[in-house]
Amino acid sequence: MSAKPPVFATLGCRLNAYETEAMKDLAAKAGVENAVVVNTCAVTAEAVRKARQEIRKLRRDNPEAKIIVTGCAAQTEPETFATMGEVDLVIGNSEKMQPETWNAMGPNFIGDTERVQVDDIMSVTETAGHLIDGFGTRSRAYVQVQNGCDHRCTFCIIPYGRGNSRSVPAGVVVDQIKRLVDKGFNEVVLTGVDLTSWGADLPATPRLGDLVMRILKLVPDLPRLRISSIDSIEADEMLMQAIATEPRLMPHLHLSLQHGDDLILKRMARRHLRDDAIAFCEEARKLRPDMTFGADIIAGFPTETEAHFENSLKLVTECDLTWLHVFPYSKREGTPAAKIPNQVKGPVIKERAARLRAIGDEQVRKHLQAQVGRTHHILMENPHMGRTEQFTEVSFATPQIEGALVRATITGIDGTQLIA
Repeated sequence: MSAKPPVFATLGCRLNAYETEAMKDLAAKAGVENAVVVNTCAVTAEAVRKARQEIRKLRRDNPEAKIIVTGCAAQTEPETFATMGEVDLVIGNSEKMQPETWNAMGPNFIGDTERVQVDDIMSVTETAGHLIDGFGTRSRAYVQVQNGCDHRCTFCIIPYGRGNSRSVPAGVVVDQIKRLVDKGFNEVVLTGVDLTSWGADLPATPRLGDLVMRILKLVPDLPRLRISSIDSIEADEMLMQAIATEPRLMPHLHLSLQHGDDLILKRMARRHLRDDAIAFCEEARKLRPDMTFGADIIAGFPTETEAHFENSLKLVTECDLTWLHVFPYSKREGTPAAKIPNQVKGPVIKERAARLRAIGDEQVRKHLQAQVGRTHHILMENPHMGRTEQFTEVSFATPQIEGALVRATITGIDGTQLIA
């Protein structure tokens, strides 16, 4: 078999995509050949099923390659993948970011390498955010500033895949962003598993708002800074000040809300109540009137009644959410929620998720209609499509320069896109 560079498949979140880019670099430096690397997601049981399905497909498409499985699903249930005949090597989330893991494979691959290399993720105290200077298209770059999570929401397996929260020091982040700006990026997105916990493990315990302010002060040539997702109850005073005073911080926040009913929120072990979510959105919009919100909401959590669910539906309009990520609840073995009696039946979960998506679609239409006639600075992702400050897609008939910031007036709507 002739030598071929590794093939990478990424499932799940932006952080996984970031880490895939780091693995590509590590594998290239180690000279790894004739391998397929699958970076898995474990957020739901369905995500694990899709990972297994993808592995089988990749084996059919690459019959002679060695298949390496890594990521959160490999970390939380390595035996699931070790027992698959298609899989040659299973490595954990910490191991995948270590040069020595890839060096041990080398050009000849594996040799005497132990087939399952998954250590205790809870013992990891550092994150490998320094491995690459972010990744992205020519328009925006994603920079990992945090990994892991110290919270234990009852539905979530991710802490067991990612470990406890750990932060990339501010100086390292600033230096990365300076290099990205020098390369021509007009927008940087800060990513992490639990972004608002950034700094808790660093000297003097700085907060996310301190990091945002430091980036904007020390990288004055950065046109746009974006935050990927936050836990609104943990938003600090400096972050709110940045929202109010820093136009280069984009007016779009994705919130980890999960539900709109206080009893269900308590059963989820969330740290906020519905009134906290509403108050945060009102305060953020008062500080920045053009602020838009996305949110994660779970439909059909165990014990959820129709009345509980109605509170989630109402929360969408009470918080004036625009971009909904609706998750039909999926029983995840290894989480406390899986053991709760009164699991909601599948058809009910599906129907409630559809109702949430329908109200989400209506919120998007309302947002789009409000933009017609307004002028935006649009970051071009390709010659015919860019995004506004609020992350709304804008279509251009006339080609624009990819990666450029274009000032344009919105003239109409085409489906879920604006027209400029």
